[in-house]
Amino acid sequence: MSHTDSHSDLADDFSAPQPAFAHASGNRHLAPSPGPSAISASYRDDPEAEAYAPSSPSPNNSTALLGGSTSAAAAAPTHDASAEKMNDNDNQNGNGTKKRNGKLIGVIALAALAIVILAVVLPVYFLVVKPHRHSSALSSSSSGSSSSSSGSSGSSSSGGANGGGNSGGEGDGGVVAAITGGDGSTVTTANGTTFVYRNAFGGYWIADPSNPFASGARPNSWTPALNETWTWGVDRVNGVNLGGWFVLEPFITPALFQAYPGAVDEWSLSTLMRADNTLQTTMEAHYDGFITEQDIAQIAGAGLNWIRVPIPFWAISTWSDVGADATGTVAEPFLEGVCWKYIVRLLGWARKYGLRVNLDLHTIPGSQNGYNHSGKIGQINFLNGPMGIANAQRAVDYIRVIMEFVAQEEWRDVVQMFGVVNEARMAIIGRPALNAFYLELHTLLRGITGFGAGNGPYIGVHDGFQGVASWAGFMPGSDRIILDTHPYFAFDGAPNNQPIATADDPDSVDAGGRWPAAACSTWGASLNTSREQFGVTVAGEWSNGYNDCGLYLNGVPGSNHYGDCSLWEDSSSWNASVKAGVQAFAEASMDALGDWFFWTWKIAPAANGIVSSPLWSYQLGLENGWMPTDPRTARGKCAAIGESGEQFAGTFSAWQTGGAGAGTVDPAWSSSYSVWPPVTISNVDADVRTVMPTYTATGNVATLTYITPTQTGAGATSTVTPTVSAGDGWFDKGDTALGVTAVAGCTYPAAWEALTLPAPTALCTGAPA
Repeated sequence: MSHTDSHSDLADDFSAPQPAFAHASGNRHLAPSPGPSAISASYRDDPEAEAYAPSSPSPNNSTALLGGSTSAAAAAPTHDASAEKMNDNDNQNGNGTKKRNGKLIGVIALAALAIVILAVVLPVYFLVVKPHRHSSALSSSSSGSSSSSSGSSGSSSSGGANGGGNSGGEGDGGVVAAITGGDGSTVTTANGTTFVYRNAFGGYWIADPSNPFASGARPNSWTPALNETWTWGVDRVNGVNLGGWFVLEPFITPALFQAYPGAVDEWSLSTLMRADNTLQTTMEAHYDGFITEQDIAQIAGAGLNWIRVPIPFWAISTWSDVGADATGTVAEPFLEGVCWKYIVRLLGWARKYGLRVNLDLHTIPGSQNGYNHSGKIGQINFLNGPMGIANAQRAVDYIRVIMEFVAQEEWRDVVQMFGVVNEARMAIIGRPALNAFYLELHTLLRGITGFGAGNGPYIGVHDGFQGVASWAGFMPGSDRIILDTHPYFAFDGAPNNQPIATADDPDSVDAGGRWPAAACSTWGASLNTSREQFGVTVAGEWSNGYNDCGLYLNGVPGSNHYGDCSLWEDSSSWNASVKAGVQAFAEASMDALGDWFFWTWKIAPAANGIVSSPLWSYQLGLENGWMPTDPRTARGKCAAIGESGEQFAGTFSAWQTGGAGAGTVDPAWSSSYSVWPPVTISNVDADVRTVMPTYTATGNVATLTYITPTQTGAGATSTVTPTVSAGDGWFDKGDTALGVTAVAGCTYPAAWEALTLPAPTALCTGAPA
């Protein structure tokens, strides 16, 4: 958007002091994009229509926060483009300092005083006042919005002054201490280490130890602050996954698996670590160090605004008896409950740097897809086979517990999307059973959060590898459901060895060979059509992996369809044309997908010290020049190479984004899936269906709490006791149902391998009374 200059011109040779803050002045723009994007120009982050700021609030500004001010002068801290223009003219004139006079020196002094005042006031404003950009989050207008309003169902302890517990993102004043900073500020972490925050896009961080739920930070100038409204169809998701952190994957952390020959997934790795008594120490070291606060700061500084965080159900609990196989009782070997405190710490970092979170439940009891990242490679026992219903019952409990936590007012500004099941394989499970499961979840979860924008996060469902087109018309009238798709070329079973290193300049139409056009033509139109026919649609995963090269990418011990992968498993030899080709493919993918989360932020080195899946590391690409340093520059890439495709107008139906009609599911649709548990389960004969094992709702229910890792050592910062409530982990006090547990006296088939065990022949009703 453009702004009208509201101040008098100063002399061309005036050298403005730095940092500078805008006051409704014209702002600097990126160079115009080459043409229309694969996504409608209604998106807010259009480089042609949105300014960005290369400087931010004064570094390490520690102030007393003065609540209640709503002055129009308290606008977002942005770069003063007029000052930049004046500096440019100084350079052209060559000797501007010789022309200054006394009057101009006075102006400089006044400007410097104004800058000092603004440096103190602006960060305060964004932490305390918490402005809302829209008058009504429940408007029936067609653009979708997600606000931080209070829930209509349940209750929670308030987040307190300036915290996440205030309706609609409105602050209620108060005086607290806070620290905030922008580009060039020094950040001191909880363990006492420091780093310099680099953010060329006007982002700023906010940290208030006495109120850890203050949500006024923003990652960049074009993204709403956490306590402002996110508008789907206008604001664009530029996100990255934190894969391999809380849910292990061999190709992301290969050295962990190389240390234990025979480990192919987290189940087998945990079993081997338990055998040598290293499970807790090794996994805690991984949780503590694989992703650090500096990583989160770098993500914000890279122009990104969301993170997708895969988490396991064993962050909550595991079962020591999930049934029996031929060897006896089977226990889940995962490290129970330990990673939760690190997840909470991560959510705090996301809040500090203004990053919205898509929390994704990546593992389901029994496995929903048979992949290594479901916890155990092999069978699918979720809604499939004789333990399909029992495992689904456990899954519902875990999903419920997570929603009770994230729906609390303290966390709403941060966790704005919750993916309930990652990559359930619909081809095996079947659409009817999955639809019934999702309808049951919608009823349960919206019963917890309440209906309408701001009441809990959006609910994410994966497309089941069936393509987004097959989801048109899914659950009409539901409340804020997002369709998540994971487009990859790497796993299509083809060699994909057509050249990508075809030009030295990523802006060349020849860069990347066929791959940029393939991304645009394959993904752009389908996602835009899905936004029209389904509603909000995002690419929850994608990567630069156009081929399937990468150590353990296809699992342990590894295989590929490409052929000789040596080039693609060590980026140290990549030349300019390789990097240009990969960047061109990345930019085309970004433009085609519109709202996306790259998989993944970081790949750890293998045992030889080499990052062996470089196409999958956003961080490595930034450091070595094959990822764009500003994701907005990808806008228009598809049109520039002649692949414009279907456009999306940026308009969603009101019910799709929590407006009028949200939560009133069409009875004609729901009547087909209203029976829970579903009548039909894949790979279960009709005579077995009536005797399938199930659990009983007589067990305890876990509650997630606000807990973070304890910092020790000489460098650790002192602990500040929060002056606000942290919530009790359970938003809906009316939700008092018990959890599921095994029926006493019944023996169950091992829940993760039931497909190959004898099927039950009679219904077990438990021990005699």
